Amino acid sequence: MITAKEVKFSYEKELVLKGIDIEVVKGEVATLLGPNGSGKTTLLKCLCALLKPLTGCVYVNGKDISKMKRGELAKLMGHVPQDHKPPFPYTVIDVVVMGRAPYIGALSIPSKRDYAIAEKTLEIVGISHLKERVYTQISGGEMQLVLIARALAQQPQVLLLDEPTAHLDFKNKILVLKTVRSLAKKEGLAVVMSLHDPNLASMFSDKVYLISKGIVVDRGEPSKVITRDNLEKVYGVNVEVIEQNGIKFVVPVLEDST
Repeated sequence: MITAKEVKFSYEKELVLKGIDIEVVKGEVATLLGPNGSGKTTLLKCLCALLKPLTGCVYVNGKDISKMKRGELAKLMGHVPQDHKPPFPYTVIDVVVMGRAPYIGALSIPSKRDYAIAEKTLEIVGISHLKERVYTQISGGEMQLVLIARALAQQPQVLLLDEPTAHLDFKNKILVLKTVRSLAKKEGLAVVMSLHDPNLASMFSDKVYLISKGIVVDRGEPSKVITRDNLEKVYGVNVEVIEQNGIKFVVPVLEDST
């Protein structure tokens, strides 16, 4: 479980997180939904200790992460950034083995067990066939799945993903989010991810935190949070919300220009 309590953060004098609370349990997918500049990425960085909150605390399994060593935290939590461009043409398996860093000594090299775990995570994510490919020569969707596999190689209990569908086409967005949801359910991970698209949040989330200007405007099941009033208030556009097979979808209302 990962919990944040009254988290505030500022860049110089600008308060960008204004007392945020979240709680995500094992097997649950929680989405931070909101427009650009709402504080989603900053919150994710606070959750994984890349940034230190101005006030408030983040806990993993009841432990304050600010009191953990970086290596200890890396064994509990995997973080998938928006972009990752390695400076060298590593193979996919070598990128995934990088996730074993918390378990490898500073002057040591990856063991057979580390490579076995990396290969297993490739299998879990469904990309074993990419094992020997050069990471920089595969598609954007494949790159994102490799980064997820790298995070899984840490054997974490919590998985954080910052805009995992950024720059992906429609097919790969669905593929990546189906994989993330499957990992939460089958591997028992607590997942927190940020998204811009309310339709993707509705389809793949157990819980949604709707964020605007550093504040959680609403939280709960997607069907309760993704409403016309909420979205018009946060995104500033007129929308209609329709329901299909129990899932809510958002359609923008196009003004008649005639």
